[in-house]
Order: sequence, then C-alpha cells, then structure tokens
Amino acid sequence: MSRTRIKICGLTRAEDVAAVVAAGADAIGFVLYPQSPRYVTASQAASLVATVPPFTTTVGLFVNASVQEVAAVLDQVPLSLLQFHGDETPEQCAAIAAAVKRPFLRAARIGSATTAADLLKYESDYRSASPWFTGLLLDTLVEQYGGSGKVFDWSLIPEELAPRVVLSGGLSVHNATDAVQRVRPYAVDISSGVEAAKGIKDAAKISAFISAVRQADDV
Repeated sequence: MSRTRIKICGLTRAEDVAAVVAAGADAIGFVLYPQSPRYVTASQAASLVATVPPFTTTVGLFVNASVQEVAAVLDQVPLSLLQFHGDETPEQCAAIAAAVKRPFLRAARIGSATTAADLLKYESDYRSASPWFTGLLLDTLVEQYGGSGKVFDWSLIPEELAPRVVLSGGLSVHNATDAVQRVRPYAVDISSGVEAAKGIKDAAKISAFISAVRQADDV
C-alpha cells in the first residue's frame, strides 16, 4: 500500500492551521500572491508557520515574484518549499531557488491542448535547469493565477509521470478517492474544496477529504 501525501493550501487563520495539522496533512500552503483572495502577508505567514509542528512541510505559493521579493518573504518566514504558479521560466525558477536555497515545485497549468509529451518535456526542462526542482504540481488552465478550483482531464497525465506529481485542480471530498485511484499521484493538493468561504477552511471537510484519500490508498 502506498500513502498519498496531502497538502492543504490557502491557509489564512491559526485555527485552520491547527485543524489541518490535527487531521494529519503532510503539507500546508500559504499564498504570497497579493491578488489572491487567500493572500497572507509575510508577517501573517510568519505567525502561522510558527504554529506548525516539526515534519509538516510549509509551502509558499508565489506568482511571477522576483528574487528580491521571494528573499524578503523568506527573511521573515522559514518556509520549507517554494511553489511557483505564474509564468516563471526554468531559468527564473532556478535562479530564485539557488539565491534563497530552497527546493521548489512548479505548477503546470493543464489545458485542452496539453499533451502527455508536453508534460514530460516540461518536467525534463525544469529538472535539467535546477537541482532544487522537486516536481510538478498539475492544475487546470484558467485565466487567473493561483488555484483554479476546476478539474482537468486526468487521462492527459502520462502513466510514468503520475507517481512523481502533485495532483491539484478541482479536488473535493466527492472526487478525491476516484482521483487517487485513477491517477495514483505522489501527492494531492486542495484549497477551495475544503473551504467554508474563500480563505476560511472547514475542519470537517478537511477531515473528510483526508479520509477519502486514505480510502483510495487502502485499495
């Protein structure tokens, strides 16, 4: 039996961080993108990260941020992992990661024209560009940056790539078991699917989502 890792993203409140930790999530995401309804300042993120226990990964989501902007956040917030969710090139991601000495995830936004070959090349380009690259997060292509809340066609994911990716985009309690059983990703990432309102998490939904993922793991 494999255990799918779980990241809950878009945390803005200490009580939600506590609920995520209590439910057994592996990673917690903080959105450092001012245009997002789930945005937290570096000061707010620092306060939230301070409540996270050891061995829970803290992830900072950035969109088209400069090296200086990322470094300024990390001066205040001891994040474990960076997540680039904009138009960053392999070279830009590599430069930022090297400057701040943090590993990073790269979000790949999946549209109807995306092919399996595109995803394999995308991963290869980033892996070749930087030793700090840890993998792809697959999300749905929409106009805005950040999380989409929409599902893409999971059949586009190459079978050989699936065990290395973080699956995102429109996941919920209702489709989590099916998603994990069909894709068998390394990890899943959810934000809006466990919310009572934007940026406000629902502890019952978090627990139910994690249970749904574990149900798939048991099969």
